[in-house]
Amino acid sequence: MVHLKESVGFFFNNRWLVFVAAMWIQTCAGIGYLFGSISPTIKKSLNYNQRQIARLGVAKDLGDSVGFLAGTLCEILPLWAALLVGAIQNFIGYGWVWLIVTSRAPSLPLWAMCILIFIGTNGETYFNTAALVSCVQNFPKSRGPVVGILKGFAGLGGAILTQIYAVIHSPNHASLIFMIAVGPAMVIIALMFIIRPVGGHKQVRPSDGLSFSFIYSICLLLASYLMGVMLVEDLIDLSHTVITIFTAILFILLAIPIVIPISLSFFQEQREPVEEGLLSESKKQETGKSEYVDGHEIIFSEVEDEKPKEVDALPASERQKRIAQLQAKLAQAAAKGAVRIKRKRGPHRGEDFTLMQALIKADFWLMFFSLLFGSGSGLTVIDNLGQISQSLGYDNTHVFVSMISIWNFLGRIGGGYFSEIIVRDYAYPRHAAMAVAQVIMAIGHFFFAMGWPGAMHIGTLLVGLGYGAHWAIVPAAASELFGLRNFGALYNFLTLANPAGSMVFSGVIASSIYDMEAAKQAHEYRGTESNLASVLSSFLSVDEPLKCEGAICFFLTSMTMSGLCIIAVVLSMILVHRTKVVYAHLYEKSRG
Repeated sequence: MVHLKESVGFFFNNRWLVFVAAMWIQTCAGIGYLFGSISPTIKKSLNYNQRQIARLGVAKDLGDSVGFLAGTLCEILPLWAALLVGAIQNFIGYGWVWLIVTSRAPSLPLWAMCILIFIGTNGETYFNTAALVSCVQNFPKSRGPVVGILKGFAGLGGAILTQIYAVIHSPNHASLIFMIAVGPAMVIIALMFIIRPVGGHKQVRPSDGLSFSFIYSICLLLASYLMGVMLVEDLIDLSHTVITIFTAILFILLAIPIVIPISLSFFQEQREPVEEGLLSESKKQETGKSEYVDGHEIIFSEVEDEKPKEVDALPASERQKRIAQLQAKLAQAAAKGAVRIKRKRGPHRGEDFTLMQALIKADFWLMFFSLLFGSGSGLTVIDNLGQISQSLGYDNTHVFVSMISIWNFLGRIGGGYFSEIIVRDYAYPRHAAMAVAQVIMAIGHFFFAMGWPGAMHIGTLLVGLGYGAHWAIVPAAASELFGLRNFGALYNFLTLANPAGSMVFSGVIASSIYDMEAAKQAHEYRGTESNLASVLSSFLSVDEPLKCEGAICFFLTSMTMSGLCIIAVVLSMILVHRTKVVYAHLYEKSRG
């Protein structure tokens, strides 16, 4: 009986239980990806045009990304309280939108609708922040896989919720908005007390590698299953009973990871865990040793200033030896007064930064703008996916919303996995993987621009993979370069790149070009002069719904997005060049 009580206690304090619960919560942090499914319903019900829908999309992206309040509350309040605030916001925002769309509440002006969408989607920032902060602290040396898996489930949330919606089997598409309002709130309230730091760095066991492999296998199986179910439901007219069985299997797959904490708690011998120090602490102890001379500190940056460039080309062991020799010489010279050691002014890369300290670093802004151009271009596709598919002649937009959600999920899983290989096996900057993802996105945007047969499927695949990889790589890289202590604030600032990109790329560029092309098609029978006047009139109109058909609708937009991805690649490679030595400094010991 005593042993059972101890096992139950260990189960509820097991970091793997927190991780699994965080995965389930993250499926509710992907409701923003369903905007492509609900936007046609809102557009039709409220008689909006594409520019007005684009403004709602920008409000959604702002809500999804402006997480300063969430980051602050996660530091002040218990994580369960922050999660509860997010659930309430989600319920009120989308619940009110549902009442308006179904005429149960009076219509509101566009600006008020934008506020409701913002409030509802902003609940996601609480889910994201609480899940990431707790799990990154519980798994400090597995940041890539942890962030990739958690952000992956957020990306897969759209496909999961779409499948659950299929069970509802409602002819009224507004029911999806109701489900978005109620479903996440129920999940969060059920799990909010589990999400917390539990001293995970003291629970490291040899079985961790096997556990991560198991989670990866479930993730791949889940994505494959959802893709197969989606294709079957699209090609075959299934009965409601079959769809219900498919959804039940989906819930079983989502529940399988719970066997890891159960197994560790009840079916394995309680061995002494191997305590794992945080990366920043171990780095200071092993590779980042500082020496003090007359009250002054010789830190890594002074060694870098004096180090010959050819040292970086040496093998790892020889490079460490040369750096140690140089550090010793600096210490001797400082003791004799031959050189003057600089006082340490603020943290250095790899140490804990505050947000204000990070904002004056070039590396932070390179990361931000690379994310802005890369993820912003991907978000433009996600927000306009319904209109893109309709313009190319596809009737069922839900298929592509589910597809990009699945590829987004696999991109996050793959981005976390491969970026971890890069840093663990090669001690090379994680942003090299992001540059590869951005090249993939550039190709995907090109396919959207061409509008060839099958281009919609290929473009959705490539853009989904590349966009998803950003959100596995950037949080892990930020925690490595700027520390864990203020990770919530740093992460939530970086996420501002999403709405900033969406505001310009989707809210201005994509919507304006779409309405311009739609107006041209609507008035093409007129003469040149009258056509130009009507185009300008329709472009400036906020009341007349416009519909565009053909690849021309998003050709210029997609080519622009492709070019922005190439710029993002350049910024990522500059960041790789600037941080090569830092990553070698952080990870050489772990390789050895």
